Amino acid sequence: MPSFKPALPAILILEDGNIFHGKAFGKTGTATGEICFNTGMTGYQEVFTDPSYYGQVVIMNNVHIGNYGVKKEDVESNGVKVKGVIGKNLEDQYSRFKAEESLQKYFEDQNVVAIDGIDTRALVEHVRTRGAMNCIISSDNFDEKKLAGMLSKVPSMNGLELASVVSTQKNYELGEPGSAIRIAVLDYGVKQNILHCLLERGAFIKVFNAKTSFEELEAFKPDGYFISNGPGDPEPMDYAVLTIKKILAAKKPFFGICLGQQLLALANDIPTFKMHHGHRGLNHPVKNMITGKCEITTQNHGFGVNPEAVKAAENIEITHVNLNDNSIEGIRMKDRPAFSVQYHPEATPGPHDSRYLFDEFIDLIKADAGK
Repeated sequence: MPSFKPALPAILILEDGNIFHGKAFGKTGTATGEICFNTGMTGYQEVFTDPSYYGQVVIMNNVHIGNYGVKKEDVESNGVKVKGVIGKNLEDQYSRFKAEESLQKYFEDQNVVAIDGIDTRALVEHVRTRGAMNCIISSDNFDEKKLAGMLSKVPSMNGLELASVVSTQKNYELGEPGSAIRIAVLDYGVKQNILHCLLERGAFIKVFNAKTSFEELEAFKPDGYFISNGPGDPEPMDYAVLTIKKILAAKKPFFGICLGQQLLALANDIPTFKMHHGHRGLNHPVKNMITGKCEITTQNHGFGVNPEAVKAAENIEITHVNLNDNSIEGIRMKDRPAFSVQYHPEATPGPHDSRYLFDEFIDLIKADAGK
């Protein structure tokens, strides 16, 4: 049953000096991070446990969050990865027969500080206008000067390497060892449902720590390489770019998602950039430039690949484009079986328009094995 708590105060301060007052939710305390927003109407537990959100405070734009409770199956990692949550109506009461506990209890157990009662649509509009910035939430400290001082010490996401922080510390295997398809997964913050999509297609996979050497990856004798999503700025990840260059030199099938696309670009000397406010939601329209078809996609990224540099690269072909802002959503190399997308084809939550990309990866592996 939900555990009811009195409505205690909470405060939200943005880096630009704006201050918002609301009600405390979740754990009593203070949280800091880069503010961002997700426009999805469902899948809040998957959002909170997505490692790509590490270091961020997320605004949930949908008016009711927590209304269907939480359950263990609806997670993308080993725990909540967001630093804090901002909502209009964060619900302690819930209605779903499969739910195991309330969002309030879940946040308490996971040490998540949240603020309720905020006009999230107005706040999202503000972030869309002013751009990404840091923020601080507190339900145990209301001294605005002290909070502003704490906020001033929070590092910018620009230049912050976080992928190695959320990566698995111990390599592990999933699937049937006797499978004809072996995939090495470089974990920079991989979502569990990405792994499930590979397993559903009969692959035997081994998930490796972010800083695993190419030589150790090769010892697994993979038929293909998968490069995962993850948090933070890709530019400082020299260790990853070096490994990916070695993978590409081996000319084995390669598939990257989100951060994986940015690293593929960097390995081809294409720079990345910090986006104004990023893409996070379940309804981003993307055009497949090869088929001419449009996909409705799930996205979560605050960095992108430089479009002019992609267009100028002789060995890169643009495969997908965002129809909202024309940003680059997919690329592939012309001389080897390597491709990537900026969005999340596993789409948990979200529409499954793009899951064919996992099939294309498996087809690349089979074609390469048949050479």
